[in-house]
Amino acid sequence: MTDLPHVAIYTDGACLGNPGPGGYGVVLLHGGKRKELSGGRRRTTNNRMELLAAIVGLATLKRPCRVDLYTDSQYVYNGIALGWAAGWQRNGWRKADKAPVKNVDLWERLLAELARHDVTLHWVRGHAGNAENERADQLSVAAAQQPDLPADTGFDAGSEQGKPRSTSTQSEETPRRPAAAE
Repeated sequence: MTDLPHVAIYTDGACLGNPGPGGYGVVLLHGGKRKELSGGRRRTTNNRMELLAAIVGLATLKRPCRVDLYTDSQYVYNGIALGWAAGWQRNGWRKADKAPVKNVDLWERLLAELARHDVTLHWVRGHAGNAENERADQLSVAAAQQPDLPADTGFDAGSEQGKPRSTSTQSEETPRRPAAAE
């Protein structure tokens, strides 16, 4: 898979209250090109926005790529790098203690996106001077502050409490591109 195009993706999520209005920010870098994406939800959680940032970043890629995915979220990093999400999926979205997993709708989408690409996951300390992580944070906070954010139907349907949703939000996701990214 070394002949695949290489892309670096920096992601971050933010929430103004938890739950509250939330946003995600994504910075994609490839061959000297840069793309920034962001979007938000009216009532959500920080963990859901962290997951959605990674999903949107990977889903934006039109074909399989070799990806360095950077996140400051321990939740996302541990869920993937330590194999928690794959194990939860094998166990019918139950944790080792048989408690239901939260955010199943987004974990399923993230695992599907990860399967399309050759991804190396990196954890970066948030607010520690990594310029691209800082930019993803700025995008996510700005997105959370936008008026008239759409609903997070996965959260509203109870996914945060571990209940799988019955409808898909795939078509709902339309990332916002800030004017600076044009």
